[in-house]
Amino acid sequence: MNTLTDLEVSKKLKDYPDWEFYDNALHTDFEFDNFKDCMSAMNRIAFECEVLNHHPEWTNIYNTLDIKLTTHDKGGVTELDFKLVDAIRKIVEVEE
Repeated sequence: MNTLTDLEVSKKLKDYPDWEFYDNALHTDFEFDNFKDCMSAMNRIAFECEVLNHHPEWTNIYNTLDIKLTTHDKGGVTELDFKLVDAIRKIVEVEE
């Protein structure tokens, strides 16, 4: 799997308005109603990460979740990152 060019990433991000591309990674954040809902989403995302064998850099403070995705062993963003974005989006849409 090859890394995507900046132009390829930018084109793909048109379908993901809640995500940004900078520092060679995809970034987003979500705000939930409370800590429990945030942790629930994180746990559901964790299962998808295991299925894809691809894991985010993320932080959680109370009801917010910040996510950074990059394929470290490839040195940039790949299709695998976008597969995880799709999974995350489905999970968070259900939570909202």
